[in-house]
Amino acid sequence: AQCLPLTEFSLGLTGDIDAVTNAHNLAMTALTARMQHEFNYGDKFIEKRGLTRLNIDPRNPAMGWAIDFSVQALREIIIGIGEKMDGFMMRSGFQITVSSEVMAILSVARDIADLRDRMGKMVVGYRKNGKPVTAEDLEVAGAMTAIMHKAVNPNLLQTIEGNPVFVHAGPFANIAIGQSSIIADRLALKLSDYHVTESGFGADIGFEKFWNLKCRFSGLVPDAAVIVCTIRALKMHGGGPKVTPGFEPAPEYRESNPAMVEAGLENLIVHIETVKRSGIRPVVCVNHFHTDTDDEIIRVRRAAEAAGARVAVSTHWAEGGRGAVELAEAVVDACEQKSTFDFLYGDDVTLKDRIERIATDVYGADGVSYTPEARSKMEELAEDADAKAFGTCMVKTHLSLSHDPSLKGRPKGWTLPIRDILVYRGAGFVVPVAGDIKLMPGTSSDPAFRRIDVDTQTGAVQGLF
Repeated sequence: AQCLPLTEFSLGLTGDIDAVTNAHNLAMTALTARMQHEFNYGDKFIEKRGLTRLNIDPRNPAMGWAIDFSVQALREIIIGIGEKMDGFMMRSGFQITVSSEVMAILSVARDIADLRDRMGKMVVGYRKNGKPVTAEDLEVAGAMTAIMHKAVNPNLLQTIEGNPVFVHAGPFANIAIGQSSIIADRLALKLSDYHVTESGFGADIGFEKFWNLKCRFSGLVPDAAVIVCTIRALKMHGGGPKVTPGFEPAPEYRESNPAMVEAGLENLIVHIETVKRSGIRPVVCVNHFHTDTDDEIIRVRRAAEAAGARVAVSTHWAEGGRGAVELAEAVVDACEQKSTFDFLYGDDVTLKDRIERIATDVYGADGVSYTPEARSKMEELAEDADAKAFGTCMVKTHLSLSHDPSLKGRPKGWTLPIRDILVYRGAGFVVPVAGDIKLMPGTSSDPAFRRIDVDTQTGAVQGLF
């Protein structure tokens, strides 16, 4: 399915992403301005303005700036290098907007009041004594919420066949929570007999966060989970050549190769096992390409059914809703069966045990290693009464079950390295960062903008799709 109008959808729609960016950057504006004023002026000036000196530590910022572009040059920057009135000089950086805590808050907030409360709890920096500086401390949380007051409402679009679709929140699952909003889910459940909600990427990251974070925050439990796979992806996990976006796939992906599909099925089995572990019934959707052969599809069906999943081959891309009837019937059948939902870990489980349980039970790691910085933060959080109630939102590559994008299939004999732990007090979770993944992606040597233009005669946008 595609969402219409597709051009407007691709170019910002109602401006939610801009609102998230602006709210995030307003918090940083408030922080850096306060640092400059406290550095430049004495206590009398600060008091005259009705402020309290916060003694913010420039060496320990809790967040940087946000922008809705992939800009590797902005990952690490120095700001405030001008004169006295040009800001406070310090190290900083940008993250892509979808990884912002503001976006996470939009995803998990129950309503505008909850959004306002969470905005105030966002930690923007730290005092020199180690205590956090929140958006509420900077008196900016109200203005941030004002920027977001329209964005809190889901956007109603339609599919090509006229079915209603809510588009709301856009955090990536590899570098953020990866879920559409709880508000949109609750609204959709009031309007239809069946509601389909999306988690980003695979069961290792998108579904795991849906299971252990979104369901915990919302109190909602699904009746079934659809795992979408392709013959092409299974071939890649079965030893096929590297697939590079924007380039023609290798011949192996266009020719029948049941043995390569068979070799890649162990990756699919992990995703099925993860969904089953939650007590939710899995349905495998084989997203059919015209190059797929019956022999390849039979092998997928046989293996997935043996692993305990229902299987449906879907040709919706070519045939629309008619091509997804088998999938719909499989989902309805799964929803009619009783579920035994349970979380991977309880609320009383320590952060260390949560990380290690996710790493071993979901990713298949042998264990977890920590940098000194990550270990120190984990120990501090263990003594923080508020943090004990936080969820755990892993940051990891989506290109492998492991932290290493080059490890395909079902990797064996590896350890998950945690290099840092972020704290999103407003969103209500901590963020262990695994491997070398960045919160700011980079722009490739062949970016999409090279092919986008406007027909100056008609005003129509060209090259988006």
